[in-house]
Amino acid sequence: MHIARRRFLSLAGVGAVSAATVTIAKAQSYPVRPVHLIVGFPAGGPNDILARLMGQWLSGRLGQPVIVENRPGASGNIATEAVVHAPADGYTLLLVGPANAISPSIHDDLNYNFLRDIAPVAAIAREPLVMLAHPSVPAKTVPEFISYAKANAGGVTMASTGNGSSPHVSGLLFKMMAGVDLTVVHYAGGGPALKGMIEGKSHVMFEPMSAAIGPIRSDKLRALAVTSATRSEALPDVPTVGQSVPGYEASAVTGIGAPANTPADIIDTLNREINAAFTDPAMKARLLDTGGAVLPGSPADFRRLMAEETEKWAKVIKAYSLKP
Repeated sequence: MHIARRRFLSLAGVGAVSAATVTIAKAQSYPVRPVHLIVGFPAGGPNDILARLMGQWLSGRLGQPVIVENRPGASGNIATEAVVHAPADGYTLLLVGPANAISPSIHDDLNYNFLRDIAPVAAIAREPLVMLAHPSVPAKTVPEFISYAKANAGGVTMASTGNGSSPHVSGLLFKMMAGVDLTVVHYAGGGPALKGMIEGKSHVMFEPMSAAIGPIRSDKLRALAVTSATRSEALPDVPTVGQSVPGYEASAVTGIGAPANTPADIIDTLNREINAAFTDPAMKARLLDTGGAVLPGSPADFRRLMAEETEKWAKVIKAYSLKP
């Protein structure tokens, strides 16, 4: 009996070692083929630029190509659903953006639950938006703009890059917290909205830093404030909206997600390599050039952040009864 017991324990020990060896080997072998990073928006936009930067970095770190695929449509929902239904093996990833925190409250017919069906891998950046005014607007500060808008209630227009987009809900949050009446003018995307602003067809808009910086530096549009909690390194002389509207904060959070149930060792590998980018001076500089601030942290940190963003925008969407 004692011999049988010793033999059982011996075999159990071998089994435990074998299981550990398989787990280690699995972590060491990933990836063995190209990884696909799915982006829910067209090539050339802020999400795409960030995805290609991170894809290039990960290709070098993982030893396999990271192929960026653009699958635009339905405010990023097409791309997200594709990743939700992809094999949970680490070879199909999602470039997570602000649309993923906004869409659940606007679209009640989604075939997935983002917070449940996408496993957080790592945050990448938090990009502020810029509150832009056309030069014809007499206001040069946020308090002056609020006074101008109240004096011309309903006659001041706000350009939007699309219903439920990050610039749209950021502008609605400002309307709500500043108590101003702005008439929203929707455009078919960021490019047309920015063009309309430059042409003077709208008075104000909230635009991601990466797209706003050019028109600001060329004096085509005036920066009234940034929407982040603190001033931006890209525009250090521009105040925050929160300095005039206490408690206001809006930003575009981006990161990488994977299908739910992706093995923890694969997620840990990806998280480690993404965070390594934030300590590499050259890569960090390239990321900062996009106008945002890097967000190092764990998968749990990213999950918590996306949950907070989802709750925040749900309140704005409910207040304005936004629908697709």
